[in-house]
Amino acid sequence: MKIQKPEIREVNITRYIQPFREGGSLPGLVDADDGFSYVIKFRGAGQGKKALVAEFIGGELARFLGLRVPEMVYACLDEGFGRTEPDEEIQDLLKFSVGRNLGVSFLNGAITFDANADQISEEEASKIVWLDALLMNVDRTAKNTNMLIWHKELWLIDHGAALYFHHSWDNWEEQIMKPFVQIKDHVLLSKATQIEQIDSTYKALFTAENIKPILDVIPDEWLIDEVRELSAEDVRKVYVEFLTQRAANSAVFVNQIQHVR
Repeated sequence: MKIQKPEIREVNITRYIQPFREGGSLPGLVDADDGFSYVIKFRGAGQGKKALVAEFIGGELARFLGLRVPEMVYACLDEGFGRTEPDEEIQDLLKFSVGRNLGVSFLNGAITFDANADQISEEEASKIVWLDALLMNVDRTAKNTNMLIWHKELWLIDHGAALYFHHSWDNWEEQIMKPFVQIKDHVLLSKATQIEQIDSTYKALFTAENIKPILDVIPDEWLIDEVRELSAEDVRKVYVEFLTQRAANSAVFVNQIQHVR
């Protein structure tokens, strides 16, 4: 099983429709020149470009595990797009988001996943819990599931809070071997009965050969860290090393999952 280099389409934002104010990074619903609507993660939001990187990596790795993730696109925003926006907060957001942003296909009519009402297989629940523990995704709780039901199927959204080590590169190597204590709050924890089987099946597939193609298509301007003088290629190497080594040492978080369950 091998990850193929993702083919990411590029679209141009033509109309800003509305913000989603329940999101910490103020994502917005837009129309694009391909005739479709997208939920946009803006590069100029408070969480910055790292949230876009986490979203992209998390989404593509979820797809690798056979989980459903809406299509992601590069959504380009022209200079001056937000000049007529009456809301000053949104106007500033658009001003600082000129260039490539991350768009996620809008699943029109989708409803929020309800753990008490919606059915999910133990295998699928185990895949999601395993991946979220690997990525250290703090944002899949009963309060905020970041999962949708669309056409009677489960879809994963919003991985932007994952890989939080990248907000400070100083201790990324230490994070590899750390348990993920927030997994105790995961909305699917009780249904994740096949963690060991999922771990056995997938951990060996998280190789540099499989992960590097995902990093290769992330725009350089999302990755460059000027403060720490890290090039895009330097940053790609960190992500690949973190993900491969964390998967290789998955016993750290697998044992923790089993313990808290």
